[in-house]
Amino acid sequence: MWNPLSWVMEMAAIMAIALANGGGKPPDWQDFVGIIVLLVINSTISFIEENNAGNAAAALMANLAPKTKVLRDGRWGEQEASILVPGDIVSIKLGDIVPADARLLEGDPLKIDQSGLTGESLPVTKNPGDEVFSGSTCKQGEIEAVVIATGVHTFFGKAAHLVDSTNQVGHFQQVLTAIGNFCIVSIAVGIVIEIIVMFPIQRRKYRAGIENLLVLLIGGIPIAMPTVLSVTMAIGSHKLSQQGAITKRMTAIEELAGMDVLCSDKTGTLTLNKLSVDKNLVEVFAKGVDKEHVLLLAARASRVENQDAIDACMVGMLADPKEARAGIREVHFLPFNPTDKRTALTYIDAEGNWHRASKGAPEQIITLCNCKEDVKRKVHSVIEKYAERGLRSLAVARQEVPEKSKDSPGGPWQFIGLLPLFDPPRHDSAETIRKALVLGVNVKMITGDQLAIGKETGRRLGMGTNMYPSSALLGQSKDGSLESLPVDELIEKADGFAGVFPEHKYEIVKRLQEKKHIVGMTGDGVNDAPALKKADIGIAVDDATDAARSASDIVLTEPGLSVIISAVLTSRCIFQRMKNYTIYAVSITIRIVLGFMLIALIWKFDFAPFMVLIIAILNDGTLVTVVFFWLIHCTSKSVL
Repeated sequence: MWNPLSWVMEMAAIMAIALANGGGKPPDWQDFVGIIVLLVINSTISFIEENNAGNAAAALMANLAPKTKVLRDGRWGEQEASILVPGDIVSIKLGDIVPADARLLEGDPLKIDQSGLTGESLPVTKNPGDEVFSGSTCKQGEIEAVVIATGVHTFFGKAAHLVDSTNQVGHFQQVLTAIGNFCIVSIAVGIVIEIIVMFPIQRRKYRAGIENLLVLLIGGIPIAMPTVLSVTMAIGSHKLSQQGAITKRMTAIEELAGMDVLCSDKTGTLTLNKLSVDKNLVEVFAKGVDKEHVLLLAARASRVENQDAIDACMVGMLADPKEARAGIREVHFLPFNPTDKRTALTYIDAEGNWHRASKGAPEQIITLCNCKEDVKRKVHSVIEKYAERGLRSLAVARQEVPEKSKDSPGGPWQFIGLLPLFDPPRHDSAETIRKALVLGVNVKMITGDQLAIGKETGRRLGMGTNMYPSSALLGQSKDGSLESLPVDELIEKADGFAGVFPEHKYEIVKRLQEKKHIVGMTGDGVNDAPALKKADIGIAVDDATDAARSASDIVLTEPGLSVIISAVLTSRCIFQRMKNYTIYAVSITIRIVLGFMLIALIWKFDFAPFMVLIIAILNDGTLVTVVFFWLIHCTSKSVL
């Protein structure tokens, strides 16, 4: 903690040995050594704790050294992704992390999960000729690709550049600077008064005058304050780590305590980043079929191994995943492809009858079933109802296969039902948001997903649906009642924004800070990194990417946002203790300055600087014990 308090202590140390005492006597080595020891203790504690916090965060990312399969000199070999250059040919298959921005070559389409980059909930289909971005994950397929960008030129790298461009002074440092400036001004005024009175008027001896000036320098600052506050935050950092929040920057404790706005990413932070079906909204279109049977047929039309996100969702909705193949024998499975946009399973039931079940895009299933106009209208009506709430639609159909052959066309297809897909909120997100509001922290959702999806998630979490598209940040697409509202005020009033990119998140945080808010930002993806770095307190949630962890101030090691509430309560308790100590220490310092100055000038009493140093150390030493006792017994009840 480099601040004016340290500067004054250093100035006092220099004066103790630089100014001659007169009469051939040696400099005041006792004063010099005492002050230097305090400075060394303070800097050592700060260095050790910051280093420990950094090591803890680094340990979380120790396994992040991606490798890739690359074609070099006509041979395939495994190389570190960091040595790739544009023009390299790489192989991308199921489970691989894309090592660089690349363009897909000839082959089958891929399913790519780029939620960590763009915030999209569902994997996207990438066809030959499409670009894939560094840091995204292959969920289905295998193909070769040519590298087109690496390092800072990738989508990932552009986000990292925004991270590097942020650099702000913390509020805690500003407070210490203000205290230090106050002490410097007070000491300067006192020194000027003493010099004028002692030498021209009272004609005091040179050595006695210098010692009295040193007394003001030493007594005029809360000499142990940096050390006490460093150790206090170190203890606080340890308490937070026990709760599942590793602090990479100790002063983040104070920032967290004062946070009044929390900007949260949606995918993987407020939600599970895992598809689910809202069973209450399932629509059945066939007689004699219930919602559970629609889900069962959808699960049968899914892979039980090597699943994509939708297959995993369908099978996961069953009470027992084994039900997807229970009592039947699989004959043939038709995987998803961009042309048919559906999957299908041909199977034999326990009676030996042949059937097919299919799931896929509603329009494809409607065409497959050759639905009548009234059925089409009803299906489209339900799809629109789902879309208004940000839910994606998945259609399910079934067919009898009397020919008992996997290649036979079978009988007519029957449209069975529609399933609403959504990314469900974490089980504790709604309660976490409620507690945050009680604590005076306003939660805003910042997501890359569509506006309707953001509103639906906000409705389910109880955080409001007053959300806007990212274009509103440019003064566009506002409601009529908000056309004249400045963007800064719109950001303050909004419950969230949808369709945002890294630059938008960064801008939102920046504008909130300009409105004097202390802004927290939670996230887990590369797209969150610039805003995490810019925010007063960046929080990387559990399972965050390496970019998000590197940019954050606090790394959560437990899932969900409930850890944040515990961390806020603990940090407020710690900060309250620090505030109480600071007020007391500054008031004592003022009394010491006035008292010693008046005694020296009115009664012409000379003080030994070392005596004042001992008094200050003993006084602060007692306070340190009290502060540590407070911290050990610090609970959330003390700040509620």
